[in-house]
Amino acid sequence: MTSKEIRAKFLEFFNSKSHEIVESAPMVIKNDPTLMFTNAGMNQFKDLFLGNATIKYPRVADTQKCLRVSGKHNDLEEVGVDTYHHTMFEMLGNWSFGDYFKKDAIHWAWELLTEVYKMDKDSLYITVFGGDEGDQLDEDFDAYNIWKEIIDENRILKASKKDNFWEMGDVGPCGPCSEIHVDIRSAEEKAKIPGKDLVNQDHPQVIEIWNLVFMEFNRMADGSLVKLPNQHVDTGMGFERLCMALQGKQSNYDTDVFTPLIDRIVKISGLEYTQTQEKKDIAIRVIADHIRAISFAISDGQLPSNTGAGYVIRRILRRAVRYGYSFLNLKEPFLNQLVEVLVNQMGDQFGELVAQQKLMTQVIFEEENTFLRTLEKGIQRFEEYTSNLEGALIDGKFAFELYDTFGFPIDLTHLMGAENGLEVDMDSFNRALQEQKERSRKATKVDAGDWVTLVEDEIEEFVGYDYTSASVKITRYRKLLAKGKESYQLVFNVTPFYPEGGGQVGDTGYIEADGIKYSISNTKKENNLIVHFTDTLPENVYSLFQAIINEKNRALTANNHSATHLMHYALREVLGEHVEQKGSLVNPKHLRFDFSHFHKVTDEEIQKIEQRVNHLIRENIVLDERRNMPINQAKEMGAMALFGEKYGDVVRLIKFGDSIELCGGTHVKSTSTIGQFKIVTESAVAAGVRRIEAITADRADDFVQSKLDLLDTINDILKHPKDIVQSINLLQKQNTELQKQIDEFKRAAAGNVKGQLKSKIQTIDAVNTIIEEVDLDAGSIKDLAFQLKAEIQNLFLVLASNVDGKVTLTILVADELVKSHDLHAGNMVRDLAKEIGGGGGGQPFFATAGGKNPNGIQSALEKAKDYLK
Repeated sequence: MTSKEIRAKFLEFFNSKSHEIVESAPMVIKNDPTLMFTNAGMNQFKDLFLGNATIKYPRVADTQKCLRVSGKHNDLEEVGVDTYHHTMFEMLGNWSFGDYFKKDAIHWAWELLTEVYKMDKDSLYITVFGGDEGDQLDEDFDAYNIWKEIIDENRILKASKKDNFWEMGDVGPCGPCSEIHVDIRSAEEKAKIPGKDLVNQDHPQVIEIWNLVFMEFNRMADGSLVKLPNQHVDTGMGFERLCMALQGKQSNYDTDVFTPLIDRIVKISGLEYTQTQEKKDIAIRVIADHIRAISFAISDGQLPSNTGAGYVIRRILRRAVRYGYSFLNLKEPFLNQLVEVLVNQMGDQFGELVAQQKLMTQVIFEEENTFLRTLEKGIQRFEEYTSNLEGALIDGKFAFELYDTFGFPIDLTHLMGAENGLEVDMDSFNRALQEQKERSRKATKVDAGDWVTLVEDEIEEFVGYDYTSASVKITRYRKLLAKGKESYQLVFNVTPFYPEGGGQVGDTGYIEADGIKYSISNTKKENNLIVHFTDTLPENVYSLFQAIINEKNRALTANNHSATHLMHYALREVLGEHVEQKGSLVNPKHLRFDFSHFHKVTDEEIQKIEQRVNHLIRENIVLDERRNMPINQAKEMGAMALFGEKYGDVVRLIKFGDSIELCGGTHVKSTSTIGQFKIVTESAVAAGVRRIEAITADRADDFVQSKLDLLDTINDILKHPKDIVQSINLLQKQNTELQKQIDEFKRAAAGNVKGQLKSKIQTIDAVNTIIEEVDLDAGSIKDLAFQLKAEIQNLFLVLASNVDGKVTLTILVADELVKSHDLHAGNMVRDLAKEIGGGGGGQPFFATAGGKNPNGIQSALEKAKDYLK
């Protein structure tokens, strides 16, 4: 049975059990502050478990793309080493929201595995929750009794909270679970040790394939458990593990989920894959795994970057490149060649891979190129360090510098060290790594207390499209603690405050009661709740408050948001229909828009885009807003659905003429309100992705006026020439000619100085020494130093200068002296720089420093002579 058939049979089975088959949610999460990535099938249904959203389908099934690389579910270091851990994986799941519970969930799981997939019943084992004293929970008698009707009791094992009580994180929905494990060992191995003795023992051939979670509780911030409003079922079956069991393989990587990728890697590297624990085989598995995570993330709209989710994706990509570089001898970009294989393999189920194939390929190629250059720099740094190393132990702090700055994994440093007969001080490396993690944790940690419920209110109404103020009640609140500072989150029964989303920043403003105002500093959406941030909790939280947004900021933001829509339309008109939104930011000051395009936008194209947007603004097109429109109807009208966004069955459509988009943000009533539109920058974000920043209204007017004022100033300076451009070109030409003359004078002066310095050479202990002050700039001194090095053997050169108030020190040490006399120019110049009130550094053979104290030059030169004593 192929992997495609296995997936299809799962969905067909639960469709026959009256389950609605839904699409996978995006792997990258955008509106949940507690998660960067979907790490379990239930993430997209969290609001349903918490009772914060209306249940449309009581029974649902899907295959969900997931990513686990950090936090509680961190599988990254095991990826490629064992046979069944992955970064990106598919989770087959079925859910019941207040409908069926343990009996049906258990019976259907057994039916699918044994009757549809025809799995050997004697290879299956069951675990159930055995209770926990700390949480005052009894063992799961219900699940146990249901299972014993189906399977021999000696195949049912009671397990601890660690293994059989599922929790998404420190807080949130949770409950006891019942796991199904499969023993795929040979008959000979099974005869030696019973499978039940290896369950939950991390045996690679006795593994969990399906987890049936019975959601009954909500874990609070204080650690207590509170019953959920309804009982739910949340099941998750690892697709890759299921394929391994059904295809009779001993490793996930041997299934047809991975073999096409592995075959292509083998072809690219020219190495054989032997399914062992050799470094080259681990590298092949790592790469086959990681290309899936990288590609799916990019197809969801998450580009590699230096922050947040983008940083995680960049680290995964670089980890794959490093393994190929270190163990497969792949020194050129190779990952991008695997995208085509992945698309052919999984594009039928996940259409976003097909749609984004060109973008994924180009982004990955550019990221590989960039990192390979970084690796080369790191290798140079390693070689510099080891060339001056005394002994055979590499300092762990240096190894951490390579890891943190150049992306070197510690195993690459180990490998390079071993080639030179060196070892790494792992104790100091681990200390440095732990210190960094602790700094990062402290910088980002936010402790959130439990919600204090004041009013039971199932529906929180957003009225901000129609009103900028409203009478509100606080329905719940909680305390936050971040970096030692307390703040609060408030939830209202109704709110005019727009929560951050869709690229638009959240509203600010205040609430007022009894003459006291409480500032609202931000508004966000969390678990389908609109939460308002304030530094101060109102004294009487039961008061009736007047909530008032900052209308000026809202209006400016609306200008920029509507202008973003018009620009998106103009971009597709001017550049082509390949343009798709890849990210946006809309705030009161400006708009930023990332979009797919494979070339720099020319000045002529920018001018056309600006003209088109301003023309649409002047047309005074009235906003056509349609709320609660069925999504299929919106698409028929031409609205674009963005990849990486999760839409409901009904959407809000925003239409300005032919510009039609799905959008939840705030907009102007007619385009003329925007005023003027002006693009201020155009740049590259990643391969195939460009970024435009623009301004509107008063800021655009001010920008244009400042340019006109600057033009007037230049015109005045140039004495009002007939042709300003020609006049500037003439000045530049004259300046270039004068600079050439100055450079010639400097070279002549340096030549004279060189002769004078050579006449002042002193030989100290066979070292040709020049320690002098010269009247040259830093660039001329550097040229002069290397000229002298080429002409004088065993040279130790220290030159000081004071030109135009800039005090400099330059040290050059002949290569042979660095080792024979234990001289290090970088160390020496740092020491001497103290005399001139500055700092500097450099390499062992050449270094420079700058300072502000010319009175210290002589003492610095005298001190330099001591290095040869």
